[in-house]
Amino acid sequence: MTLEEALSETAQLVALNVDQLLPSPEDAEAKLHEAMLYAMTGGKRLRPFLALQSGCLFGVDEANMVRVAVAVECIHAYSLIHDDLPAMDNDTLRRGQPTTHVQFDEATAILAGDALQALAFEILANPLTHSDPYIRCELTASLARAAGCRGMVGGQMIDLECENMSPNIGMVTRLHQMKTGALIAFACESGAIMGRASKESTHALRAYAHDLGLAFQVVDDVLDVEGDPEVMGKSAGKDEQSGKATFISILGLERSREQAQILAAQAKTHLDLFDEKADLLRQVSQFVLTRHK
Repeated sequence: MTLEEALSETAQLVALNVDQLLPSPEDAEAKLHEAMLYAMTGGKRLRPFLALQSGCLFGVDEANMVRVAVAVECIHAYSLIHDDLPAMDNDTLRRGQPTTHVQFDEATAILAGDALQALAFEILANPLTHSDPYIRCELTASLARAAGCRGMVGGQMIDLECENMSPNIGMVTRLHQMKTGALIAFACESGAIMGRASKESTHALRAYAHDLGLAFQVVDDVLDVEGDPEVMGKSAGKDEQSGKATFISILGLERSREQAQILAAQAKTHLDLFDEKADLLRQVSQFVLTRHK
């Protein structure tokens, strides 16, 4: 199976399980449920893909692992809803369609994000995700760290604080390790948690995720400068307009491209511990360099 085929298969599997795990739009709260489903539609599904491939390394049953994948996507979708709000990045286009607060309203968007965050932990806590309560607790704690003040949300705060400042490369790297990298790291490590993997295997996946997440963000910064909004499904040029701290603003365009290639190559080396089961994860390292959205 090619990476493109595997990503497409993951997208279909996640969509099917989203329909099953998210509430149906009905009763008085129907608008909230519609907004949740709307925010979960589309996207690359890269984080769910990483979770599922991580599970494959350790023989985790797909029916269990896909629940973790959906939980990861719930957190990712919630973060996008809130990032797009006028109080944050004030974006009107996401995944080729109006952002959630534009399609519905700001209050509904905030509630939809809150509900998706809560749903992610509800999914992980359910015995259907894993029969061992210790594993479920470890998953829940790990995702909470990745999504909270030491991870994604903390990174967003640094991002806001850095606007119209002159941060150094260390601060920008830390920002993106938290804002983007932490959730990617959880996705990569989740299979190791589910499969009770060794410390060596878990460390290898964590190192892979570290370099992959940074490479992904560097390319994201490049696309904001020279990407096609119609292809990306979101606005371009927003980072410079708002004075955001990016790899481009520190390193420039060419050095940023070079750095992304170095990081992607490093990411693959961390998978040497694994056999051909990790081939699709190795291909992801190249995918992040060549993506256009």
